[in-house]
Amino acid sequence: MKDSMEKALNGQINAELYSAYLYYAMSAYFESLNFGGFAHWMRVQAREETEHAAKFFSYINDRGGRVILDAIDKPQSEWESPLKAFQDAYAHEQKVSGLIHDLVDLARKENDHATENFLQWYVEEQVEEEAHASGIAEKLKMIQKSPNGLFMLDARLGQRE
Repeated sequence: MKDSMEKALNGQINAELYSAYLYYAMSAYFESLNFGGFAHWMRVQAREETEHAAKFFSYINDRGGRVILDAIDKPQSEWESPLKAFQDAYAHEQKVSGLIHDLVDLARKENDHATENFLQWYVEEQVEEEAHASGIAEKLKMIQKSPNGLFMLDARLGQRE
């Protein structure tokens, strides 16, 4: 694996860990509002992001590279509403999708077929990640003025495994 690819993959580890950190911050925000279901959903999401980082970690090592961890930026801790939090989650997933696409482009440029193949799982995963965050944001838009709807959605999201 070329140094430029190794460096870019290390950058993605940082991005995935930041994602986990962001979702933990969102979970804490929802806990502060007594929305345990939303908080649970975000904690599960945070754990998934940590697993994504671990896959990159293992891949770099499997290819004989070296993992170099960098500082993780502090995420925001307040949102104006549950809707805004999920809109931000959706926007964040779109950003991560762009980062993954950039990695695929780099792998193609470097003729690194193994890395391009490895990244295809992430390309597919990001479609799912965006759909989940967007779908919840759309539901929140529909029930904005319905406390009952908000509590029902909170209960539903608390069932995420």
